[in-house]
Amino acid sequence: MNAYVPAGDRYDSMQYNRCGKSGIRLPAVSLGLWHNFGSIDTFENGRKIVRRAFDKGITHFDLANNYGPVPGSAEENFGNILKKDFTGNLRDELIISTKAGYHMWPGPYGEWGSRKNLLSSLDQSLKRMQLDYVDIFYSHRPDPETPIEETMGALDTAVRQGKALYVGLSNYTAEQTTAALAVLKSLGTPCLIHQPKYSMFERWVENGLLDVLENNGVGCIPFSPLAQGLLTDRYLGGIPEGSRASKPSGFLKAEQITQEKLDKINQLNAIAQRRGQSLAQMALSWLLKDRRITTVLIGASSVEQLDNNLGALANLRYTVEELEEIEAILK
Repeated sequence: MNAYVPAGDRYDSMQYNRCGKSGIRLPAVSLGLWHNFGSIDTFENGRKIVRRAFDKGITHFDLANNYGPVPGSAEENFGNILKKDFTGNLRDELIISTKAGYHMWPGPYGEWGSRKNLLSSLDQSLKRMQLDYVDIFYSHRPDPETPIEETMGALDTAVRQGKALYVGLSNYTAEQTTAALAVLKSLGTPCLIHQPKYSMFERWVENGLLDVLENNGVGCIPFSPLAQGLLTDRYLGGIPEGSRASKPSGFLKAEQITQEKLDKINQLNAIAQRRGQSLAQMALSWLLKDRRITTVLIGASSVEQLDNNLGALANLRYTVEELEEIEAILK
């Protein structure tokens, strides 16, 4: 690949939103490396996607210790991309996040929310990415057996050690978030952002969590905003060969794609077409219409897919009639 020179107009077309009440603004679309950046994937393809994302104004790149497969390989590959392409002061233009909490290594300290797990995991992540610090370090999931004070205390320590600039939560309920935010505030390291699963088909955050975040000045970055690909044109005619749902492993199962779900997808697609959008673009813009949403976290398997998703920013406005029609379909 040729030497990378970032686009000079990379900040001209991206929208940047304030993250809660912090000093940080995040791009309306952020890139997650959950899929397509592991050791089983083509490195140069991932590299092209990261380059294109930055050229389009995406400054936020989201990882976790276990992203791959194999676990850890997404961080390793991203670290190599940074070393090859983001030299000089370009690191200062990036927001890089990682997480700990899901199973990562054998034994009792390789998962969940203990101080031992979180701080050890962060050290490992920094080595894999060849970084001195990450911008955001998340507790990836709540631990039912570890006191919230211990888990939040570990996040606070990461900041005080200079290994993270901010901290975040992921997959915490409204009640768990309220408790965690109180502890973090008492420690002097307020929570920057929460990363929940949220899409047109997964709306649990609307039952309290978004209000908690707004009331406490915390940003929100939904993951799986396209419902693992369901909210794209890929499944309009059923389950295609080679799709996530056609594979035995993965988070999207064929049995989840019922005829009722397919009917809803096609009805939503008709609205998207009237709006001059793809279904994926509408699904992203539907989330971004809510001012409590800071940014949406997308994945991409190609530069073309990335560009299509970024097209969501061209139309973020909805009429009352459109919203009512969408709501009637989703009920």
